[in-house]
Amino acid sequence: MAGLSFCGNNVTKNAYSVDTGMLNNGCFVDALNLVPHVFLLFITFPILFIGWGSQSSKVQIHHNTWLHFPGHNLRWILTFTLLFVHVCEIAEGIVSNKQMDTNHLHLFMPAFMGFIAATTSVVYYHNIETSNFPKLLLALFIYWVLAFITKSIKLWKFAEYGVGVLHLRFCITALLVVLYGLLMAVEINVIRVRRYVFFANPQKVKPPEDLQDLGVRFLQPFVNLLSKATYWWMNPLIIGAHKRPIELKKIGKLPIAMRALTNYLKLKDAYEDQRQNAEDPEKAPSIWRSMYRAFGRPILLSSTFRYLADLLGFAGPLCIYGIVEHLNKKPVKEGSVVPYFEVYFMSSNELLQNTSVLAVLLFLALVLQRTFLQASYYVTIETGINLRGALLAMIYNKILRLSTSNMSMGEMTLGQINNLVAIETNQLMWFLFLCPNLWAMPVQIVMGVILLYYLLGTSALIGASVIVLLAPVQYLIATKLADTQKSTLDQSTERLKKTTEILKGIKLLKLYAWENIFCDSVEDTRGKELTSLRTFALYTSMSIFMNAAIPIAAVLVTFVSHALINKSKPSSSEAFAALALFHILVTPLFLLSTVVRFAVKAMVSVQKLGEFLQSDEIGDDSWRNGDMSVSLEACKKHPGTTKAINRKQPLLYQMDNYEQPARRPLRPNETEDVAVKVNGGFFTWGSNLSTLSDINICIPTGQLTMIVGQVGCGKSSLLLAMLGEMQTLSGKVYWSNKNRYSVGYATQKSWLLNATVEDNITFGSPFNKQRYKTVIDACSLQPDVDLLPFGDQTEIGERGINLSGGQRQRICVARALYQNTNIVFLDDPFSALDIHLSDHLMQEGILKFLQDDKRTVVLVTHKLQYLIHADWIIAMKDGSVLREGTLKDIQTHDVELYEHWKTLMNRQDQELEKDTEIDNCQTALERKTLRRAFYSREAKNQVDDDEEEEEEEEEEDDNMSTTTSRRSKIPWRVCWQYLSSGGFLMVFLMVFSKLLKHSVMVAIDYWLAEWTANGDGPVNGTAYDDVPVNGTANGDVPVNGTANDDANGYAPDFGNVTRDFVNASAAAVFSNRTNSAAGLPDSYYVPVFIILCGAGIALCLITSLTVEFLGLSAATNLHHNLLNKIIHAPIRFFDVTPLGQILNRFSADTNIIDQHIPPTLESLTRSTLLCLSAIGVIAFVTPSFLIALIPLAVSFYFIQKYFRVASKDLQDLDDSTQLPLLCHFSETAEGLTTIRAFRHESRFKQKMLELTDTNNTAYLFLSAANRWLEVRTDYLGAVIVLTAAVASIWSSGKNLPSSMVGLGLTYALTVTNYLNWVVRNLADLEVQMAAVKKVNSFLSTESENYEGSMDTTQVPEDWPQHGEIKIQDLCVRYDPLLKPVLKHVNAYINPGQKVGICGRTGSGKSSLSLAFFNMVDVFEGRIIIDGIDICKLPLQTLRSRLSIILQDPVLFSGSIRFNLDPERTCTDDRLWEALEIAQLKNMVKALSGGLDAVVTEGGENFSVGQRQLFCLARAFVRKSSILIMDEATASIDMATENVLQKVVMTAFADRTVVTIAHLVSSILEAEQVLVFSAGQLVECDSAVNLLAQQDSLFSVLVRTHK
Repeated sequence: MAGLSFCGNNVTKNAYSVDTGMLNNGCFVDALNLVPHVFLLFITFPILFIGWGSQSSKVQIHHNTWLHFPGHNLRWILTFTLLFVHVCEIAEGIVSNKQMDTNHLHLFMPAFMGFIAATTSVVYYHNIETSNFPKLLLALFIYWVLAFITKSIKLWKFAEYGVGVLHLRFCITALLVVLYGLLMAVEINVIRVRRYVFFANPQKVKPPEDLQDLGVRFLQPFVNLLSKATYWWMNPLIIGAHKRPIELKKIGKLPIAMRALTNYLKLKDAYEDQRQNAEDPEKAPSIWRSMYRAFGRPILLSSTFRYLADLLGFAGPLCIYGIVEHLNKKPVKEGSVVPYFEVYFMSSNELLQNTSVLAVLLFLALVLQRTFLQASYYVTIETGINLRGALLAMIYNKILRLSTSNMSMGEMTLGQINNLVAIETNQLMWFLFLCPNLWAMPVQIVMGVILLYYLLGTSALIGASVIVLLAPVQYLIATKLADTQKSTLDQSTERLKKTTEILKGIKLLKLYAWENIFCDSVEDTRGKELTSLRTFALYTSMSIFMNAAIPIAAVLVTFVSHALINKSKPSSSEAFAALALFHILVTPLFLLSTVVRFAVKAMVSVQKLGEFLQSDEIGDDSWRNGDMSVSLEACKKHPGTTKAINRKQPLLYQMDNYEQPARRPLRPNETEDVAVKVNGGFFTWGSNLSTLSDINICIPTGQLTMIVGQVGCGKSSLLLAMLGEMQTLSGKVYWSNKNRYSVGYATQKSWLLNATVEDNITFGSPFNKQRYKTVIDACSLQPDVDLLPFGDQTEIGERGINLSGGQRQRICVARALYQNTNIVFLDDPFSALDIHLSDHLMQEGILKFLQDDKRTVVLVTHKLQYLIHADWIIAMKDGSVLREGTLKDIQTHDVELYEHWKTLMNRQDQELEKDTEIDNCQTALERKTLRRAFYSREAKNQVDDDEEEEEEEEEEDDNMSTTTSRRSKIPWRVCWQYLSSGGFLMVFLMVFSKLLKHSVMVAIDYWLAEWTANGDGPVNGTAYDDVPVNGTANGDVPVNGTANDDANGYAPDFGNVTRDFVNASAAAVFSNRTNSAAGLPDSYYVPVFIILCGAGIALCLITSLTVEFLGLSAATNLHHNLLNKIIHAPIRFFDVTPLGQILNRFSADTNIIDQHIPPTLESLTRSTLLCLSAIGVIAFVTPSFLIALIPLAVSFYFIQKYFRVASKDLQDLDDSTQLPLLCHFSETAEGLTTIRAFRHESRFKQKMLELTDTNNTAYLFLSAANRWLEVRTDYLGAVIVLTAAVASIWSSGKNLPSSMVGLGLTYALTVTNYLNWVVRNLADLEVQMAAVKKVNSFLSTESENYEGSMDTTQVPEDWPQHGEIKIQDLCVRYDPLLKPVLKHVNAYINPGQKVGICGRTGSGKSSLSLAFFNMVDVFEGRIIIDGIDICKLPLQTLRSRLSIILQDPVLFSGSIRFNLDPERTCTDDRLWEALEIAQLKNMVKALSGGLDAVVTEGGENFSVGQRQLFCLARAFVRKSSILIMDEATASIDMATENVLQKVVMTAFADRTVVTIAHLVSSILEAEQVLVFSAGQLVECDSAVNLLAQQDSLFSVLVRTHK
């Protein structure tokens, strides 16, 4: 017992005597200090236990009870400070106690109890706060008062007996008095504000609005300080991700303060304020200033955190210096025993000489530093995201007000707008992320250099100057990298364009056996791309090399120059603190170049944004709302009675403060006769030349007005001028008061949303089943809708199903009809429709549906036969009105015009006959392509869905464990596939050089430790092989443009190898060490040191090169194999696999493999090996560390396991929510006129805000998850440092040189930096490996069998010379899983015979044409051409000897010559001859360049008819004796077709021509007709004979025009 008495048991002095008064016994005063602590524990424990007992039954209190009491954050900060001071007090007590003869518990026991009480107080407070029961705070109030009083007594007594500031215990007590006083004040404030006690009426409080909304799941702003700092509230989400993937529902909504709308209003106010207060109203407001005013405060907060973190960062090197310095020395006594108290009082200096105290301080400093750093990152990222939301809303608002002329005159292209949205806003966001670095780094650098100078003198400055001098080189490399990336991007865009063309025209390429020619051209471009990728790889590896080599060089220069200048060795404590400092210095210097680059980019972005925000806007809207009362006497006839039809207008939440135009007025029933009137209008598209001049027109209400005229005479412009889209030079447009709320408007170029068919038609109006059905029927959309896989719920538009022109146009017209607007403008709705659909639309839609509704209709059209239906006609010519009136008026007043129309109408009528047939087939054709697309998709799309399916099945079984293990497994197999495609030699080189490099790094440091052991001390260079180049050394800064919230990386685990290697080499050196080593001169150490450093630098270069070039060769091989596989895949593959999916492999996935995987791999292998070598070194120095390592390793394993799964899900959510946002922007920009005509701006704004918020939520959660990981790994790192320090202090008695301790600690410090990189890179690599997996899934596709069973030599040169075709018992199917499309067909075609094939849609006609080319699966029977079974021929031979003309004309970008003859085998004469036959010669001659004239992508610069003629010419160029025409004349007018028929008869007189006809009339002259029905040949005879039989299917088809 004697050893543990409270007041000590010194026999000579009576410790328990109170002769001089109670309070003069120091021990009694200390005992008094125990009272408040014990009181608090007694009161709070029962309450906490009862509280917790009841709480556990409630599972988790919902967060709407999180009410913060006043002074919440201040209380947490004070409590944490209090805890820290208590720790100091305990340390001081224990150290002082050691100076006494017997144990004095009162020196540290009260402090210990105080620590427990303070911890309890904060737990207790948190529980009271969550259950919102403030009365219980009274206990805390009493505690603070008591503690304040007892501590004050102690301080007063100290002062009385002359214990002053020089004594540490006095300072600590004074601090405690201040803290208890402040906490008491906080408590009083809570009583004052909430009035929960001493007041009659306590204040009722509601939680913040966000928390009442259960949808808000992002809780960072609302949780308490501890949870904020450690992201504790993320735990359920991250751990839950293991069981169920994170979905959008799970991450909920954003808190109000972070929503795009809130931030937009902030930014807009700041922007508008500048505009109002500017002296010069013309001057554009500065965006920088607006950004600062809206978002300056959080940036300042973040910078404060950053400064604190940076300053705490220097605690590391200083503590190491202290520990090594004092390890084996006895501390000097500087304190004294003060009389009266009879205990030892130590000075502050003395405490800092105690190594154990320093170890604890080091730990606390690390924890705090990391906490502040992560807080700083979080604040900047949140601000960056808020800024991006605000900018996006600002840009969108501007887009909605852009003047149309800007868009059409090409001043603002869609591309530019998309760049603003996708690139410029992100650049600014990234700049904000990096912003605090701009002012934090210089301070860090200056501090570092000062400390270095203090440690090592001038040699440190020489070393630091190496780093500074090489920084510009890094900047240079960084800019070069950016340039190379640009050129790589251009090359890959070019390659993608070619690939897209190939994939779109794949059928033609296969039929003509041209796939290899086109494949080579892509390989060509890929070659150029790889060249710039090689440069890119070179610069990247240089950049990585610089980061690794600079620190080694600096260390080398410093220590060698120190040896030369001072002629002495640095002591180990100096050497190593210096190393740790170099470690700190390298990061800011390396990052500075990045930050500067981002700042420059941000300036450019702001400039572009400024220009965009200043561009022209559309005119004022006031007149559109019908608020100009205009007397329309001029056109008025008789007033009628008003019939009121009211429709509910959906209440749209306004983003802008502009007034919503009044509710749509009552529909007039002939109250006014004029709906729109234009007086003396001159309108222009931006230039001052008027496009429309002297327009005076009236549009009568409730009637059908038609606008006619030639192409380009200004019909569409007139509609837009009335809508206010054109700039008015003079004149006015008047809308009658009742008419202008919104206009149903269908543009000529159809515009669809990425939404379902139903959404496209209802367009935000309430759904009315009856009306919807009527509209669908009027536009004859029902048959098309029935073909879609999900009916009218199918997604269409860019990302949905691609519809044909006619189908798109009908949906647009349906939209205009469905909207309940008074006025409907239809801009040439018949242009893409065939005659039946046009007639149906005219009768049902316009005349019946719209006229019954008494709506005013303005119709622009070329179809003059409809003029008889018009109530009013406006004829235009060259931008002005030629005539206006009824058809009768025109007939009497302008006979000439009327006659002109009549002749045109007759011509149209003649064409009608032919059109009827053609158009019919046109629609049938559209539907057929649609049906094909889905029919083939039914055979399950197995290519990409495999992985998803597996997962889905598992989840359905709800066998959670399997899903979990699947989701957390690292895809080793895919990694191996990736590495092996890079080549085994490269893999070996990479592994070997990496291991060697890290061993050399350890050797350098070990040697330094040996060298300074004379002066006593160790060292480290690895500390600097540090900054992760490709991502961010700093939270989240993408250095190589990897703009995912981080860097990326991955590698197989070479860990054990390294560790053993390190241990072995180190052990070898250690055992050779002799005692005499201590006496060796510098001349022995310096050369070895120089050699090792040189080797280290060389190896840095080699490793960085091997990784990059391994990645490059993998990328080369993967793309090459992918391209060849896909181009040689059977045609069926393209029917089943959506084009977008194949293109994704070539764009996004290839890009990841090219540019993202190598740096990630590099970063991952480097950080993993660094961590392993560090742990190896620590274990080597202090083997006891290994015991502590086990729990650390386990916790690290679980952290990374949970994080990887959650991170992957959040990354996917971020990616998947970004696409709709970008699409919405480009969609809006394309459909501006429609949106404005319909008056739907506010609905679109609302949608944009929702999409932005959804994307921001995902991004915020992703960055919060990254912080969650980093805080945890950083704390783990701090624990590693603590255990390493404690272990080495304990072992120091056992003959461990202090230089070795230094070595261990310096390595321990590096671990903190790399642990989170290991996990982040692993997670990124996992995401990126998905790209490899997708590419590999395509590599397993079957290729077509190109070989055939015959040798090419056995086929005659001129085969097929006659063109005789025998079809024997032919059965064909598209896929072994599908039903046959042709069953047992037998036919014989004589050489030179002209054969027609017909039948209803889907009867198998086209399948037969594909069978001739062996494009489909011929599983029974055979086709024999000139005595050779075509299935035995090599495909190349077969397809290059036949000719075919397809139904859809395909042209490739290039020259006309290239399109006719890509193989370059024909003479010009032959090409001209082919063009002459196809009636194109004169047109081509007129083009500049003749045969070398340019063809744009898809042949867009020629009309459809001309394209079809080119395809004919292409078939003529190839002089084969068999020509197959698969409905080649669908898109040609009557005259041309007649010419063609003649040509085919003459030019191909001696050849076999097989025509597949969708129009029976085109094969009436055929010598033999094959009629198919449901895949069987039902009739086969000459056309004449078949027509003679009344009941033959052929004559039925002819009669019905089928």
